[in-house]
Amino acid sequence: MSAQRLKDRIALITGASRGIGRATALHFAREGAHVLLLARKKKSLEPVDDEIKAAGGTASLIPLDLADGKKIDPLGPALYERFGRLDVLVGNAAILGGLRPLTHISSETWDRVMAINVTANWRLIRTLDPLLRRSEAGRAIFVTSSNVAYSGRAYWAPYSVSKAALETLAKTYAHETADSPIKVNIVDPSATATGMRAEAYPGEDQATLQTSEEVAEVIVRLALPSTKQTGQIVKA
Repeated sequence: MSAQRLKDRIALITGASRGIGRATALHFAREGAHVLLLARKKKSLEPVDDEIKAAGGTASLIPLDLADGKKIDPLGPALYERFGRLDVLVGNAAILGGLRPLTHISSETWDRVMAINVTANWRLIRTLDPLLRRSEAGRAIFVTSSNVAYSGRAYWAPYSVSKAALETLAKTYAHETADSPIKVNIVDPSATATGMRAEAYPGEDQATLQTSEEVAEVIVRLALPSTKQTGQIVKA
């Protein structure tokens, strides 16, 4: 184990079963945090939980489909009953929704991308804000893709629109918590070797990209109680 910069902190990470979410969960656990692993299926979280426990860390599993907003709302009260507070929220979960022209996007695809990439994070903020305020140094960190969000790139509409909305959501929350101990920041990983990246660029050599572990270190730094910045987009 390392010097444990997050010792005894409670951190919720969405999309924790793979990619950047998985790497962040493992990194947080190594740093001493109790990690709340959230993803759609319990089965996909169990290998991450096993790896955390094998390394001497601790975690709790939260199988939850973020597209089902009504199931997000009770999360805050449930975590309050068990932990009394939340120190870190990492809003990482997202889906691409495929690449196709605007006129070929189904309403089902559009709605699901917005539900997971944007609305779920609003619901998480709403239900978890009271717990973050009970922490002496609450931290909320969201994962974006700024180059896609603002370029209006052809065929990327659901994902790019959702990320632009997410950034505005996070900055709004940062402004609304400016007079509190909560710090809200956004991480832009750029090109990272993940399953979503492979879906978008199937012919790309992922060995040439940065790793999820490198992004996780940036997220850890933003989660530290010593972090002073808020409302910022941090390039990884």
